[in-house]
Amino acid sequence: MRYDLVIFDNDGVLVDSEPISNRLLAAHLTELGHPTSYEESIRDYMGSAMHRIHELVLERTGRRLPDDFDDVFHARVFAAFERELKPVAGVAGVLERLSADGVPFCVASSGSHERIRVGHRTTGLDRWFEEGRIFSSQDVGRGKPAPDLFLYAAERMGVAPERCVVVEDSPLGVRAAVAAGMDVLGFTAMTPAEKLVGAGKLFSDMGELPDLLV
Repeated sequence: MRYDLVIFDNDGVLVDSEPISNRLLAAHLTELGHPTSYEESIRDYMGSAMHRIHELVLERTGRRLPDDFDDVFHARVFAAFERELKPVAGVAGVLERLSADGVPFCVASSGSHERIRVGHRTTGLDRWFEEGRIFSSQDVGRGKPAPDLFLYAAERMGVAPERCVVVEDSPLGVRAAVAAGMDVLGFTAMTPAEKLVGAGKLFSDMGELPDLLV
């Protein structure tokens, strides 16, 4: 094993949530007078913490999103998760193998702690991620592409950044991991490979991941 810690992004890497959340985000923004397609939501917001959505909308339009934007959006997302959310194909087997081999791993997500837990509980992944293995952009001042979240996760797990590898599927996440001084494996199931600039290796099937860690 080349690494002392595997850090997983959550949305799109552990749980197949990106199609759900970006569909709902595009619809919500459009309702509020900011016409946004699903494709534009993927392009502009995939991998973002909520504060970045607010900042981009304000920068582009000069208008602030409503104070209840996050609460309304999350309520819609969580309801959809309960109906639709699935784990990423093959990820349960990967986590089972890492656990059996004694390889430390955690999750570091732009999403809130509540979003992470709802997704894991719904998909059954919660059995691999107890409290001490869950890190959110809520825990740090800046979300991805800043390196803060990944550095915080490594510190809390007691591992030097250069001994960590990050599994990411968003350009923002890859940039954050590179800025943190960590190796990155880019998951291309939803993201074109050319958008994950900076990832050391790319893979499209989660079953390939264990062999990339040795």
